[in-house]
Amino acid sequence: MKPLLLAQLLNAPFGDPALFVEVLWERRALLFDLGGFTDLRPAKLLKVSHAFISHTHIDHFIGFDTLLRGMLNRKKVLKIFGPPGFLANVQGKLSGYTWNLTAEYPFSIQAAEVHPDRIVTKVFPCQQRFFPEAGNEKAFQGILEEDPQMQIFATHLDHIIPSLAFAVQERFHINVHKEYLAQMDLPVGPWLKELKTAVWRGERDDFCLQIPLRKGEGMRVRELPLGSLKEALTITSGQKIAYVSDCRFSEDNIGRILPLAEGADLFFCEAAFLEKDRERAEERAHLTARQAGELARRAKVKKLHIFHFSPKYEQEAADLYKEAEEAFQG
Repeated sequence: MKPLLLAQLLNAPFGDPALFVEVLWERRALLFDLGGFTDLRPAKLLKVSHAFISHTHIDHFIGFDTLLRGMLNRKKVLKIFGPPGFLANVQGKLSGYTWNLTAEYPFSIQAAEVHPDRIVTKVFPCQQRFFPEAGNEKAFQGILEEDPQMQIFATHLDHIIPSLAFAVQERFHINVHKEYLAQMDLPVGPWLKELKTAVWRGERDDFCLQIPLRKGEGMRVRELPLGSLKEALTITSGQKIAYVSDCRFSEDNIGRILPLAEGADLFFCEAAFLEKDRERAEERAHLTARQAGELARRAKVKKLHIFHFSPKYEQEAADLYKEAEEAFQG
């Protein structure tokens, strides 16, 4: 089964946090945290539709400028989300530059500040030198964004300051059986994306799809109802990816992380310290590798990826992986 979501940490585990999640066949991608990612190819960067920032310590937010620079002269709305205080941080970043030559640029940023009970949003249009427009506010009950394909969840954690953890959940996965298409004399092509989208939208079985058929040098179209095409599909549980960075190992944080990450196919979790330095981890409000492994085991995730190692362990990276894996396996 080919996955819909392809996740990749953009930096080595001792580097700044930045997780790139590509939505395959959709020409879009999600970013979780904006640590430095100067090696990300422009074509990939331009796929980013949403960025989710845990908090605005410099190692999690310095890549904002890279993202802004790459998208500046594009007809695009970039949606970004962060914790309380985020709107002031974004406005401060944007006000640090002079925008007298960008009046024709159609780019804008839609920034959302996520509070425990509400989301406050402002739009920063490039054509207005990024002066914010009047914002709006809506209730927050755990879901940041949703569309027919997926949902993005967030929860607030304690990192001395508020820090957000995230999960992206594919609602369900659709797999196409090409042998069935061959039996119906139907081609593989872009129309399959329209077929999947119709299923994700919940269209009725009598909803008709236009299927282009190439015969010789000509082209004709065949129209079939969705119900007759469903035999070519297998629908299974969707992917789930959870992302946790920068938080202390407290009962309150644990109680928030476990339901967020429960059953995740991929669990990206910070592991800044070794267990032997647990007191230092607590002082800095970070997790140890053992704690990351314990969270993964208790959340029953399928695969654990640890990252965001303290530079003090540059000669002990293997110990971090071993400690996390031993705790994960119990």
